[in-house]
Amino acid sequence: MDTLRSIESFVKAVEGRSIAAGARMQGITPAAASQNILRLESSLNARLLTRTTRSLALTEAGEIYYAKVRHIISDIESAKSLVTELQGEPQGRLKIAASAAFGRHVLSSIIQTFTALYPKLSIELVLTYRNVDHIKEDVDISIRLKQQLELGLVARKIATIPVIYCASPAYLARKGQPKEPEELQHHNCLMFRTSMNGRLFSWGFIRDELRFEPDIKPFIISNDIDSLAELTISGVGITRLAAFIANPLIKNEKLVALFQQQKTTQTQLEAHSDSEPLEFYACFRDQHAMTLKVKAFMNHLVDSLPTTWELA
Repeated sequence: MDTLRSIESFVKAVEGRSIAAGARMQGITPAAASQNILRLESSLNARLLTRTTRSLALTEAGEIYYAKVRHIISDIESAKSLVTELQGEPQGRLKIAASAAFGRHVLSSIIQTFTALYPKLSIELVLTYRNVDHIKEDVDISIRLKQQLELGLVARKIATIPVIYCASPAYLARKGQPKEPEELQHHNCLMFRTSMNGRLFSWGFIRDELRFEPDIKPFIISNDIDSLAELTISGVGITRLAAFIANPLIKNEKLVALFQQQKTTQTQLEAHSDSEPLEFYACFRDQHAMTLKVKAFMNHLVDSLPTTWELA
């Protein structure tokens, strides 16, 4: 019996909360992982896991054994990363998770230049608005909004990106242009429903250093921000877009930015409301996850992101 391989199947099954998830982390079939665990239990003459069709639980013996062996696998993985670092070139697979919008509009071009620098790396990009499970889904890095941060993850802030409220010229000609956020209650508001908790993403503003949300009623709701952008371009209503989506559309005169501050004199600004920005973080399972390939991508990501995001 390959004891180390069997121990790895056991540890990964516990971390992934299922034998199938653990098998994916190892790159083997669930049947092979299950056989590895059975052989381990047979060699120990003890049941380590209680299996049902819906759950996986440690027995008393399993809890004791897991506490003693779980560090063996992480130490081996860390040692492998250290050896790779000595070779001086990131290699292997790098799995990155991000929201669909951030992935399409920001990450795709960054990954393109990154892979040109490190041809021995293979990239898996998972685009989803839900929170991924780093262990169960074997994710190296997830890019999350501040609202998506979870206890237990290491998080590093990478960007503060403005939000722009906008509408098409045709819609504004038909319905008029709101001057203050409170006027949104009289307009067709196209809103995003997030998959992380099923709630509508709030339309927040800052005025005189105080945050507030105007009274609005959603006209159309979608869980895809690009669909909302297309509906806005077609003249359906007003929506809220991150600068990396809105700026090109505004520059091409497909959309008009709303609530932009206007100068009344050379030295004085009229009262205005700033839209609440989005804060993005890169998240990792723990400090051990900062392998050479992860560090290389993080450096490239930070270097590639604008230091400031200009409003169109």
